[in-house]
Amino acid sequence: MTGINTGKVVAAGLLAGLVANAFDFVTNTYILAADWQALATAHNMDPAVMTSPAVAGTWIVVDFLFGILLVWTYAAIRPRLGAGPKTAIIAGLAIYASATLVVFGFTMMGMLTMTLFVKGSIASIVSTLVASVVGASIYKEADAPAAARAYAR
Repeated sequence: MTGINTGKVVAAGLLAGLVANAFDFVTNTYILAADWQALATAHNMDPAVMTSPAVAGTWIVVDFLFGILLVWTYAAIRPRLGAGPKTAIIAGLAIYASATLVVFGFTMMGMLTMTLFVKGSIASIVSTLVASVVGASIYKEADAPAAARAYAR
């Protein structure tokens, strides 16, 4: 049995993170910009802070870490479910569902509008699944150590 190829998880995860960053830039800059502006106004927040370089940098890092988490999850379930896009989608759905459930809780507390939650969730599932499939497409398992190969004979 081979193990998780940590180097490939990081490389493929960074690619997945790049995809997530591209989707999130378009989504938040163009599709949800007015919704975020309205949220800032409703919560007496400074809209300039929400679009500041520090906040943008934070979300860029978050998306790269998210990509690594997506590919790590794919690598972890791949031995049981097999390699390929179906497994990548399952990994993506698992990560998407866990994050979306938490954001839904915040939405019910009034921190987000339901409209923003729904629009964001739709954009997020597309971004997550595409990033997961792209990252998984370049992930390869690590070779089994020589001792394990000898034992398997």
